[in-house]
Amino acid sequence: MKRKRILFVCTGNTCRSPMAEAVLRKQIKDRKIKWWDVSSSGIDAVTGAPMSANSAIVLTEAGIDSQSFRSKKLSQKLIERSTLVITMTEMQRMLLEGCGNVRCISSFCGFDIPDPYGMDVEHYRVTYQAIDFACKKIIEDYILKYKE
Repeated sequence: MKRKRILFVCTGNTCRSPMAEAVLRKQIKDRKIKWWDVSSSGIDAVTGAPMSANSAIVLTEAGIDSQSFRSKKLSQKLIERSTLVITMTEMQRMLLEGCGNVRCISSFCGFDIPDPYGMDVEHYRVTYQAIDFACKKIIEDYILKYKE
C-alpha cells in the first residue's frame, strides 16, 4: 500500500504546525494506524530552526518528545508529495489555494488555530488542547475514511 502523507502548514514552522505534526503522529501511533506519515512546514519558515521553547515544553508535558524537530520552508514539492495539506488558518489556506489538496484545520474542528508565538506558556497549552482536539477529528473524519 502506498504511504499517505499529511502536511501541516503555519507561518514559521516553530509553534503550531510542529505541534500538530507531533500530536497527530502520536495519535496515529497510539491507534496503530499504518501507512500515514505526518510532517510540517512554514510559509515563511527558516529551514533548520528548532521548535519554540514553549511548544517543546507543552509537548514534553504531554509525553511527546520533540527534541529532534527542525523547521522546513514550504515548497511546492512538499505540497505535491502530500495526500492532504492542512493549514492552521483560513488565510493560510487562501494563500495556498490552487496548490494541491489544501484544507484549513477549521474544516475538521470548526476553528482556526491562532498563533501563540511570543506569548506565555499558558497560551501554548491552550493551543495544544485545540490541536489535540483537531487531530482527533482529522483521524475520525479523514484518515479512517480515506479512500484513494
